[in-house]
Order: sequence, then C-alpha cells, then structure tokens
Amino acid sequence: MDFLTLFAIYVVVVLTCIALVCKYSGQQQTPFGLLFDSVTKVIAPWTPLWLQNFTQRTLHMLFHQRNRMFIYLHILLEGAVYTEFTYEVFGYCRDMDTTLSSLSVPYVLLVVKSCFFYLCIRREPGTVTKKRHAGQLQVYPYDKRMFHPGVCCPTCQLVKPARSKHCRVCNRCVQRFDHHCVWVNNCIGAQNTRYFLLYLLSVCAMAADMALLTVDMLLHAVMRSGILQARYIDDDGQQQQAGMLFVIQHLFLTFPRIVFMLGFLVFVFLLLAGYAMFHSYLALVNQTSNEWYKGRGNVCQHCHPSPSSDHLCGLPASDQSKRWFYSRGVLRNLGEIFFPLRPVQRKDN
Repeated sequence: MDFLTLFAIYVVVVLTCIALVCKYSGQQQTPFGLLFDSVTKVIAPWTPLWLQNFTQRTLHMLFHQRNRMFIYLHILLEGAVYTEFTYEVFGYCRDMDTTLSSLSVPYVLLVVKSCFFYLCIRREPGTVTKKRHAGQLQVYPYDKRMFHPGVCCPTCQLVKPARSKHCRVCNRCVQRFDHHCVWVNNCIGAQNTRYFLLYLLSVCAMAADMALLTVDMLLHAVMRSGILQARYIDDDGQQQQAGMLFVIQHLFLTFPRIVFMLGFLVFVFLLLAGYAMFHSYLALVNQTSNEWYKGRGNVCQHCHPSPSSDHLCGLPASDQSKRWFYSRGVLRNLGEIFFPLRPVQRKDN
C-alpha cells in the first residue's frame, strides 16, 4: 500500500469523525445521520444486546451528559501536533534561516488560545437563578415570535427570560443561550460567548500559521533536493519527468509524519474557520445559534423527544423579514458580545 492510498484512508477517517460530531451536536437530520440510522437498523439483529446498550450509553455519555472526555482529547491532539512541529518542523525551519520571531508565533498563539479555552471552560455562562431571575427578565424584551412571555421552564420552575433556554446536558437555564459545547464541557451563553468566539479565531490562526510554516518547509525541502528536475523510469521503461504526484510521493516517503500533521492542520483549519465565520456572522446580526436553528425548525430529537412549548419558536414564513428582532446595528451587536448586558440589580429597601 503506497502513501497516497494511506493518506486517502486518513482523509476518509477524519471526515467520518467530523461527520460523527456533526451527527450528535444537535442537528435533527443530516445525510450522514440517515445513513447511520439505516446501517444501525440493518446490523441491529446481528448485534448482541449488551453491545447495543453499551454503544447507546457511550454515545449518550459523550454527547448528552457533561464530561471532560473532549477536553482531554483536545489537549492530547494539540500536544501531539505541537510535539511533532517542535521535534521536526522547527529544526528544519531553523536550518532554512527562518526567523525565530516567525517560529515563535505558533507558541504565542498557543498561550493566547489556552487562555480563551480556559475561560470558556471556567466562565459561568449566565445561569438563570432565583436570586438573579427578576433582573434577568428585564435584560431582553420578548419578541413574541421565538420567545413568549409567561413560558415556564418545567425543570427550573422559573419563567424563562427572553433568549434563554434550558440546557438538558447541564440541567440549567442559560441567559442568551447559544449552544452546549462538548469541547469545553460548558454552555455558551451571555457571559462567555466572547471567549468562545476568540477561542475559535485563535485556534484558526494557530492552525493556519503552523500549516503555512510546514508548507514553507516542505517547499524548501523540494527545492533543495532538486527533485523537480529529476527523471524516473516508468513501468514501460520510458524516462519520465518528475511531476506533481511524484513530488508528493517523495514527500510522503521522506516526511511521512510531517505530511500527516499538515493534513490534520488543514482539516482543523477548514472545519473551524467555517464554524468561526458562522459565529462571527451571528455576532454581527445579534443572533444565537439556538435562535438560528429554531428559525429553521431544527431541534435535536434526542433532547426533545416529545412536542413542548418550544415548538412555538419556529418563525412563520410571513415573519422571516422580522427575524433580526434583537439586532441593534453592527457596532452595538459586537459591543453586546464583548460587553454583555447585565441583569438589572434591584436594591432591597
């Protein structure tokens, strides 16, 4: 098996993992989800009951209960990438006279990203509590399309403030609820959305910078080797000029771990860059991903197995033009992200 085939398998595995995360991140129907359900129904009769129960419990624990598994996985993957980058790419770049300031950027970004990552984990997202409930009810007006006055949370036994939602993973109502992020094991709400957005942007910058330095190193390695002027004998005994596939094959043979690391960085960047752009767009229009999904009727059937008052939150077609109810202009919208509105404090006489 050549390295190109191995890399193709690697790409398929990474894409499958991404699809699994998307499957269990709260979306109702996806092509992969339909395929997953179909395969499950086919193999269920031949699968032992204990294995089915174990799989269901594991998936439920990973994606529908609070746990630190994805935090540890995040740290493990990050450590592996930085170990490989430091052990091989850093040394090659120093031999190519790459400036130390350029090589230090990924490590500076790692510190910045780690700070935002920690804040996302530890920062209280804006839990609706009895003590702060009266003030939180005054923060946002009810739009009477997605959020209606007088709707009570059956679990917390409190009237839901506008833009709040009960997180079934954390078992709490969260002010200006965006989503529950398994990677930080916390809800993203009014008080930590800014840290989450900055975390996404810093991860994208970190992956992009490391990928660019790695590509620069590989290009210099190719130029120094003179392989672009090389010739080889094909299966028919004919002499051929080394082309792009030959160069890629050479890089796989010479720097296999570096090339796999580069592929991982590119996938991480593409995946998170799209996610960061989505959340940046939401910040500009002052909308949460919860509101965005509700406006399109996307509700996780695992967390909402039966109809509830939340089914009223879908926007009618005639109201699509009024969906930006909470938008107050780009600057004010961004200001609300980085300087969230505080509950009104009432002094007791």
